[in-house]
Amino acid sequence: MYSVILCGGSGTRLWPLSRKNFPKQFLNLYSDKSLLQETFLRMSEVMPKENIFFSTNNDHFFNVFNQIKEVYPGFKKENILIEPKSLNTAPAILLAVKHLKENIGVSRKDLIFFLPADHFISDKKAYQTLFEKIKNKIKDEVGIIGIVPKKPETGYGYIKKGEKKEGYFKVSEFKEKPSLEVAEKYLESGDYLQNSGIYFFNTETFQKELKKYAPKMYEFFGKNFEDFIKDFKELPAISIDCAISEKSNNIIVFEGDFGWNDIGSFDSLAGALFETKEYNKKHIGINSKNIFTHSTGDYLVVTSGVEDLIIVENNDSILVQKKGKSEDVKKITDFLKEKKHKEIEHNIVVHRPWGKYEILIDSPTYKVKKITVYPGAKLSLQSHQHRAEHWVVVSGVAGVVNGDREFQLKENESTYVPALNRHRLSNLGKVNLEMIEVQTGDYLEEDDIVRYDDIYNRIKE
Repeated sequence: MYSVILCGGSGTRLWPLSRKNFPKQFLNLYSDKSLLQETFLRMSEVMPKENIFFSTNNDHFFNVFNQIKEVYPGFKKENILIEPKSLNTAPAILLAVKHLKENIGVSRKDLIFFLPADHFISDKKAYQTLFEKIKNKIKDEVGIIGIVPKKPETGYGYIKKGEKKEGYFKVSEFKEKPSLEVAEKYLESGDYLQNSGIYFFNTETFQKELKKYAPKMYEFFGKNFEDFIKDFKELPAISIDCAISEKSNNIIVFEGDFGWNDIGSFDSLAGALFETKEYNKKHIGINSKNIFTHSTGDYLVVTSGVEDLIIVENNDSILVQKKGKSEDVKKITDFLKEKKHKEIEHNIVVHRPWGKYEILIDSPTYKVKKITVYPGAKLSLQSHQHRAEHWVVVSGVAGVVNGDREFQLKENESTYVPALNRHRLSNLGKVNLEMIEVQTGDYLEEDDIVRYDDIYNRIKE
C-alpha cells in the first residue's frame, strides 16, 4: 500500500497567511505542525513511512523536504515528485502512478491513496479505521471518501450515493458546488456526501479508466519516462473528477465521519480551530459577537460594537472581512496581483531551501534580519554589489567563508562582510543556527546577489 500527498497548490483563499512562496499546506494553522506534516503523520499510522510520496512543483520542493525531514529524519528526497508544470490533479496523479509503477516497481494490484495536504481531521482513530476498512474492501474500482455532511455547505462538491454494497456505495452522480437551498435539500435527503478529494485505486484500474475516458492522457502513459517528463506541459489542466470520475460507472464511495475540514477558507479555519478549543485565544470582544481572529504574531485583538467579522493578522498585512464571505478573498488576491503588490507573494518571513529569514527592520539604508539555517544546510557562495553585512551568532555554530578566510563562529561571536566580498554561511551543528544580520548600503533588495556556487542549483546561466 502506498500514498501520494498532493501539495503543489497555492492556497490563495487564505491570504494573508498563505503566500505564493509559502502557501497554506506549509503553515501551522491548528497545531504546532504544518498541514503537510499533520497529513504525513496521519498516513504514517496506516502504512510504512517510506511508502508515502509527495507531488509538488519545483518552487516548493525544499519546503516539502525540510518540513517532512523535521518530523521524519529518515525521509529521502527521492520520495518527492516534481510536477514540471502545475496543471491539476489528473496530471499530477498520472505522473505519480507512472513513477510508482516504472521507477519504484509497485505491482499492478498495489493500492495507492491520493490525498490533499491541507485537510483537518479531528478524529484520527476513526480516520485510520476507515483506511483499514478500505484496504480490505476495494478491488478493481476507483474509490473515493465521501464526507458525511453535518450542515449545508456551498463550498464543496457532492457525491450522490447509489446502490449500497457491503461497507460502501456505488457512486450514482457527482454534483458541483450547490446553492444553499440545494445543499439543504442534499442534507435533508441523506443521499449525498461531500467530496473529500481523497482517491484510491491500483495502477491497473487507473490505466483502464484512463484508456476508456481520457485517451489522450492514456497515450502519455505509454511514453518512456524521460519523454513523459519533457512533454508533461502538453497535458490538459484537468481535475481527476472531470477526467475520469464524472464519466465512469466504476466509482465507489466510502462514508467518512472523522471531523473533516478542508481548511479552504477562513470560515472553515474558524470551524477547525473551534474543534481544537483554540478559538480566539487572544481576542477580547466588548459588545461584539460571532468574531473570529487569528494573529500570527500572537497579538491581542480587541473589538467593540461589531459582529460577524473575520480578522486575520500576518506581520505585514491585516485582513478584515464579513463572516460567510470567505470566497471574496480571491477578489482581493486578484487585485493585489494586478497591482503588483509584493504582499501577494512574500511575507516578512521568507523561506529558503537552507532555512528562513525574518525581516525585523526595513529602512532605505539599513535592514535587520533574523536568519535561521537548518542543520547541515548552507547558503550559496555569493557576493553583493551594493551592501555590506554584519553577522552575529545568537545560537548554534556557524561555518563562515568571508573573502579569503574560512572559520567558525559560536554564540555571541560576529564578523563583518564588506561589499563585493565572496561569502558563505553554513550550519555546522545538529540544531538550528540562529543569527542576526545587519545590512547597510544604498540598495538592499534580494536581487543584489551574485552566486558562484550553490548546492540548491539556483545559479542563473
